[in-house]
Amino acid sequence: MQASTVDTPTADYCVTIFVAIELSQKSWLVTLHSPERDRISRHKLEGGDHAGLLALIEKTRSRAEQKLGSAVRIASCYEAGYDGFWLHRLLLAVGIMNFVFDAASIPVEQRGRRAKTDRIDGELLLRTLMAHLRGEPRVVRIVRVPTVEQEDARRASRERERLVKEQTAHSNRIKALLRLQGMAVGYPRRRDWLHWLAQQRDWQGQPLSPHLLAEVTREHARLMLVRQQLAALEQAQAAQVSPVPEAMAKRRDQLQRLKALGPSFATTLTSELFYKDFDNRRQVAAYCGLPPSPWRSGGIDREQGISKAGNPRARVKAIELAWLWLRHQPESELSRWFNTRTANAGKRARRIAIVALARKLIVALWRYLTTGLVPAGATLKA
Repeated sequence: MQASTVDTPTADYCVTIFVAIELSQKSWLVTLHSPERDRISRHKLEGGDHAGLLALIEKTRSRAEQKLGSAVRIASCYEAGYDGFWLHRLLLAVGIMNFVFDAASIPVEQRGRRAKTDRIDGELLLRTLMAHLRGEPRVVRIVRVPTVEQEDARRASRERERLVKEQTAHSNRIKALLRLQGMAVGYPRRRDWLHWLAQQRDWQGQPLSPHLLAEVTREHARLMLVRQQLAALEQAQAAQVSPVPEAMAKRRDQLQRLKALGPSFATTLTSELFYKDFDNRRQVAAYCGLPPSPWRSGGIDREQGISKAGNPRARVKAIELAWLWLRHQPESELSRWFNTRTANAGKRARRIAIVALARKLIVALWRYLTTGLVPAGATLKA
């Protein structure tokens, strides 16, 4: 996301129609400001009715051009959320200048009980769009929309993450059911585990009760299905069945040259973080949500921790990678820095320092991908 308005096309307010779209699954509220009318109009559409939206915009454009006698431009906006970016691509395809706003960056009233309705939110979006096109600095953050190929390339890593979570949930559920009877658990992820379970007995020498055995059997079947899908997904990734943009594939292979980075980590980091082009290291850290959040006002000066305002998947992988980096790259400059800072520290200090290491490591990897500069002291694979 970008907060500056250096490259923002300043709109001519006399010949521009401003459109703010408040999206929801049930309905869309379109808030319009047309140059031939000195008021705001609102129109309610069914959720997902893009044809009705385009017809409404075209009707407003025709009326304005007929009354003003000149061509009229259209600028629209909506908040990033459940609907993703398909609407943005649709509006761009028909020649409408559209912006996707970061919802958390739009200023709102600070009252404890502020009123919130679609009508109020629509007007706020419209005023924010006008201020952004006037060139006011840092009035809102604009989401950088990925291409269709970039967005599709991340599906594999995200699906794998969900499957791993489901696998853990099914395994834990089976273990919990057996622990209720005080029985051995074994290794539920084995295919012949049910045969092994049929031979187990509880403290009275009795097998599992019929209903409990049926529940465990169904849970084990779901576990086997998840493991089968996970194995198929990993095989497809290893064989590179699905096409990946050339730039992303190059960066993924470049990351895998470093020790501590395997295929899964390299793919996830590339699809979630390094498919973007950043201008400086601050943007890299901010996208991961790793920069500090100071609270300085008057005599108060304290830190609130990291912002956590970026991509949560990229942030989780960055912190996991920091721990792996200490294990597989002990001679690197970053590892020596961490060990020096936490030489006589406790567990809490190490958990705080690992976040700082993750921020430094992500910046170092970004430099490595953009300039070819290997992190100081890091070892490459043979």
